[in-house]
Amino acid sequence: MTMPMQLRLYGREYCSLCLNMREQLDALSRQRGFHVTWIDIDDNDDLEDRYGELVPVLADSLDAEICHYHLDLEALDAWLVKAH
Repeated sequence: MTMPMQLRLYGREYCSLCLNMREQLDALSRQRGFHVTWIDIDDNDDLEDRYGELVPVLADSLDAEICHYHLDLEALDAWLVKAH
């Protein structure tokens, strides 16, 4: 059994864009074979400095950005194809 691909979603709990992207990714994760780890940037000064106003930021396990602000399905699908 293969492990699902790992993605990271950087955001803030009070950010409506962040929560919306998290819900969208949760709905897609099983059918497209990935797992998303939520990371609240307010818990880490370095992440706050790095991502600040860009959140939400969807990144791969190496922190390469896939998209930010809104879920870009084309970019996500392109990443999933490349990752396989």
